[in-house]
Amino acid sequence: RFVEEGLERALKEGPRSGAPSKLDERQCAHLIAVACSDAPEGHDHWTLRLLAGKVVELGFAESYSHEAVRQTLKKTTSSRGRNACGASPRSAPSM
Repeated sequence: RFVEEGLERALKEGPRSGAPSKLDERQCAHLIAVACSDAPEGHDHWTLRLLAGKVVELGFAESYSHEAVRQTLKKTTSSRGRNACGASPRSAPSM
């Protein structure tokens, strides 16, 4: 990049491809909290599609994909298959 565009361009971050996130940090935290809560009536557990629908229902975004939910949850240490949420390793009660 330095050879082709010069020193200033080589030192500065350029624009990246891809759309920016639809959710801010507070909304992501709320999504994680919902994923750690009890599933809605009639369901054994939260699915990615149910969570995507909840994002829309809460008014966080006009549309939100289950893949975006997956990527958001992947950034945490949460595991929807365990009893303890694990979203914050320090939040688990010590025994």
